[in-house]
Amino acid sequence: MCHSHDSRPPAPPRSGTVGSTASSTLTAADGAGFTVSTALPAEPARTGVVILPDVRGLHPYYVALAERFAEAGVAAVAVDWFGRTAGVAGTGVRGEDFDWQQHIPRTTPEGIDADVTAAVAHLRTQAGEDLPVVTVGFCFGGSHAWRLAGGDLDLAGCAGFYGRPSLVGDAADRAHLPTVMLIAGADTATPVEDQQALAERMRAAGADVDAVVYDGAPHSFFDRSFGDWSEACRDAWGHVLALTDRVARS
Repeated sequence: MCHSHDSRPPAPPRSGTVGSTASSTLTAADGAGFTVSTALPAEPARTGVVILPDVRGLHPYYVALAERFAEAGVAAVAVDWFGRTAGVAGTGVRGEDFDWQQHIPRTTPEGIDADVTAAVAHLRTQAGEDLPVVTVGFCFGGSHAWRLAGGDLDLAGCAGFYGRPSLVGDAADRAHLPTVMLIAGADTATPVEDQQALAERMRAAGADVDAVVYDGAPHSFFDRSFGDWSEACRDAWGHVLALTDRVARS
């Protein structure tokens, strides 16, 4: 488990007004329906993010994170992983009692790619057809965000927190998108050395990789309740927003 049920994201270092929020159901190209939570800034967005959650799927943490991105001036949509195996989340989010352990092994890269593609299209209908979009993922989602740096989806960049290099696989050797890796220095789930080796492998493939290690930080440190890591959270926000600003200018 990446966070407690009551976890919530830290505030971004820049704050504006949220224009709108909504929960809705999208349909991927293969016909699968899945739930998303969308948040748009009040002012026109220059970039967007597709938020890839941890193993819990569309937890309230990620609904709140989409709103934090909107506060920072970035259009955001958070996706649920489990439309194909658990059905659309009836309440809009997965509850504390959701048995994600039986569903995570049934996800596939192909299904995830189809959902991300639909989420990108949705975000552009909401915030502008020319909107550059990046992925921002956490743990399981962070792994797939890094994997997508070597894919062929219509993305401008990828950012991931505390992912697993094993889930990136051979896509690392095709990495070409600007990538941000936020690495917890005391991560017991994945050794720091493995994540740094992945960064070098992706650089060798041609990707511009910004890999930051937060010495002593635990897995899932990006949490407002982790007061000792508030500066690390602020710095991590800075790296992610730098990526969104960069692709907005390109």
